[in-house]
Amino acid sequence: MSIGHALLGLLESGPKHGYDLKRAYDRRFGHNRSLHYGQVYSTLSRLLKNGLVTEAGVEAGDGPDRKRYAITDAGVTDVEGWLNTPEKPDVYLQNVLHAKVVLALLSGRSATDVLDSQRAAHLATMRELTRRKTGGDLADQLICDHALFHLEADLRWLELTAARIDQLAKEVAG
Repeated sequence: MSIGHALLGLLESGPKHGYDLKRAYDRRFGHNRSLHYGQVYSTLSRLLKNGLVTEAGVEAGDGPDRKRYAITDAGVTDVEGWLNTPEKPDVYLQNVLHAKVVLALLSGRSATDVLDSQRAAHLATMRELTRRKTGGDLADQLICDHALFHLEADLRWLELTAARIDQLAKEVAG
């Protein structure tokens, strides 16, 4: 995700300090990967330089002065363009798991063991996401569903590969 666009989108509701933006980002999008303060301020600096945000006041505090940032008209236009541009669908033709299966077969190791351990890891992650989804708000439920659907697709691939492992072993050996 574009951190800059996310921060711009969060600023559309009104001016905010960098600290407030970080908290809002982490609450909405940073479930497993929160932003570092350095990322927030370097992104705000770039957005300021590009005319997408402006300083909307400075407040004295216990530490350094706290700047408030506001989105500009150019920033609003930029966010709107980003929101209306479809994301390129990911195509996973170079997949680490696929490489592990092929390399296990090439080396004479058990590709079935690779598939089984990956299946167990996927199922554990799916159980964790399902617990999180059960206790979450709608936004959290939707992002968990997104992750669960991708993991379900991976599980289908694991099962298909396991069913074809003997044929794949012959092709890899040949």
